[in-house]
Amino acid sequence: MAFASKAATTTIPIVFLHGEDPVRSGLVASLARPSGNLTGINFVNRELAAKQLALLRELVPAATRCAVLVNPATVATTETTLRDVEPAAVAMGLQIHIVRASTSREIDAAFAAIVSERSSALFVAADPFFSSRRVQLSLAAMRHAVPAIYSGREYAEAGGLMSYGSDIIDAYRQMGMYTGRILKGAKPADIPVVQADKFELIINAQTARTLGITVPQSMLVAADEVIE
Repeated sequence: MAFASKAATTTIPIVFLHGEDPVRSGLVASLARPSGNLTGINFVNRELAAKQLALLRELVPAATRCAVLVNPATVATTETTLRDVEPAAVAMGLQIHIVRASTSREIDAAFAAIVSERSSALFVAADPFFSSRRVQLSLAAMRHAVPAIYSGREYAEAGGLMSYGSDIIDAYRQMGMYTGRILKGAKPADIPVVQADKFELIINAQTARTLGITVPQSMLVAADEVIE
């Protein structure tokens, strides 16, 4: 959406909420001085892959093979995810199995592949499509007894085992503040892009019990919320 808006106008102020590095992806010239008519919030969910994988390994220490679900329709997101996940998995001694889905039917096929490959855990990449299919994903992971980690609290609230990502509510709050500043006359080019610095770990304890997983006390203490 941010790129489509940027392509549509060079004069109307735009405040974005973006999951990747906006400089590297070409959205702004720099974080400190965005230039042009855009500024906003970088909530960095797509740059947390290594941390998310580490949390999944901590919760399921016996896992030796992990499926990584990516959306081939979002090429940049997939590249970013695999760039971070692959070396992190090697460092942990964890084999990964890449599965791809960009439709509801392909999600079902991906889980069939996960089962056939005997992957003992699942990493779901941050992606708007996956977020829109969070109920399907959480139910499929439950049905196939695959422990999974996701990028946002909406997954855990929908029954997903665990999520780790930026505090999206805080990101929207910051976005509203920026919009207010622009409405009062500030120029986007003069407002630095904010990088999210609040992250939350959400654990669905009910799902963990259903999967027969004992969540370590250290993780329960570290969690921002435990859903019962």
